[in-house]
Amino acid sequence: MKVLLQHVAHARSGDKGNTSNIAVFAYAPELYPLLKAQLTAERFKAFYGDAIKGRVTRYEADNIEALNFVCEGALGGGVSRSLCLDNYGKALSAAVLGFELDVPDALRVHLRGQPLLPAQA
Repeated sequence: MKVLLQHVAHARSGDKGNTSNIAVFAYAPELYPLLKAQLTAERFKAFYGDAIKGRVTRYEADNIEALNFVCEGALGGGVSRSLCLDNYGKALSAAVLGFELDVPDALRVHLRGQPLLPAQA
């Protein structure tokens, strides 16, 4: 079944200059391998379209079931140089929760909220 990332994980962010740091934490250890397989640096960057101008590097923190994405060129030059409030790290981390994942039915018990997308409801 297809579900949004918000039902599989939560995200936290930070920013420094023109770089955003977004960490995605699985809600359950059983969901982490799914995140590692589907939320690649390439797919993460593609999800944002032209919002991230530079490289995206993914780091795996297996001991805490988390993926950390360092996004260069993601903040319009940095908080103090940009007139766009929507580019800051918190907005980027909230947006990634709309990323779609394929989740096996057997893992449904670990999901949070109402996971089915409207087309499947």
